[in-house]
Amino acid sequence: MFSDTAVIKVKAGDGGNGAVTFHREKYVASGGPDGGDGGRGGSVVFVADDGINTLSDFRYKRKYVAENGQKGGPNRCAGKSAPDLIVRVPRGTLLYDQETGRLMADMSGDEPFTAAQGGRGGWGNSHFATATRQTPRFAKPGVPGEALEIRLELKLLADVGLVGFPNVGKSSLLSVVSEAKPQVADYHFTTLSPVLGVVRVEEGTSFVMADIPGIIEGASEGVGLGHEFLRHIDRCRLLVHVVDVAGSEGRDPLEDLDTINRELAAFNPELASRPMLVAGNKCDLAEDRQIEAFAAAVREKGYEFFPLMAAIAHGTDVLVRRCAALLSELPPIRRYEPEPVQRPDPAVLRDRSVTVTRRDGVFVVEGEWLLRVMRGVNFDDEEGLQYFERVLRSAGVIDALVKAGASEGDTVSLYDLEFDFVE
Repeated sequence: MFSDTAVIKVKAGDGGNGAVTFHREKYVASGGPDGGDGGRGGSVVFVADDGINTLSDFRYKRKYVAENGQKGGPNRCAGKSAPDLIVRVPRGTLLYDQETGRLMADMSGDEPFTAAQGGRGGWGNSHFATATRQTPRFAKPGVPGEALEIRLELKLLADVGLVGFPNVGKSSLLSVVSEAKPQVADYHFTTLSPVLGVVRVEEGTSFVMADIPGIIEGASEGVGLGHEFLRHIDRCRLLVHVVDVAGSEGRDPLEDLDTINRELAAFNPELASRPMLVAGNKCDLAEDRQIEAFAAAVREKGYEFFPLMAAIAHGTDVLVRRCAALLSELPPIRRYEPEPVQRPDPAVLRDRSVTVTRRDGVFVVEGEWLLRVMRGVNFDDEEGLQYFERVLRSAGVIDALVKAGASEGDTVSLYDLEFDFVE
């Protein structure tokens, strides 16, 4: 089943924790701390793959989690960094941050994109040895890896897009000018998903043509299948509007042309100015006067007209060569520029403010930075407690408690840690 949208969750690996170890060797007394650093967690990296042409796989697997880095070891041995998790998507896939709607990347080239960065490894206790603290019994934990929800949207990479009402011969045209084998039958919506084909004009000259199905009146508002597939026209450099010039379905071909053009403009106003050729198919079923009248009306609207009998490849060579000539003058396939990441203000990152509230006689202290500090403290170790106390004093937490009315012996709560206040 063809699928061109999906929403997945990605989670980069956490960094490994630093180690708390001490050097032990015969004849070496008090070898000192030698805990190694933790390894970096694996990142989640997206790569464009030409062997994939749909997002169907992401309908069944929606969560991608990279491995965590390994913890540090003794003798200052760093933990092993985790490998990156490679997620392969069809070329032309757009990656959006589901929460903010920001375009993160356009996977049209060969450059990989790191969507979620793996966490750094924590420092081992060897980093915390000083002249006055020679046996630190604490280390830093690894930094958590990034996690986010990503919306995938596939916009096919095609030079030429075939548009028109169902059953006008788009699939027949694609099948005779390329190696593509779309299903061809005499009923509406035979083609249920976009089909790509490479059209080879001559040695060294070729282009990609796409059959965009399901566009009818009201497609831009969700009628038929057009609402699902109109997005694939966005990248096409040239449009070929295929029309049943004989009106074999009981419709007016000129009205068909105007109707589809209105739908394209309603979906994306930029499409109204996209270069377009008009191919009048099923000329074998039309009278000469019908073809001449339609051709005159089309040229009056400013379009080039090409009579076709796609089923027997009559007139297709002229159309293909004209497409190639126009493409040589048009700019390359559009690539979408990612929106810049809104980096947090460095002042916010350095912010060590806390909020102190009194609840049922307990002074509750809250602050995001406190959680990060507490993860790296060994509260069963005296030196670890002393280190944590120095952090609280230097950050102004003790002063904030005094200002809030805390006095000697009052109970203070820091998340899951409670202690008696000592000024």
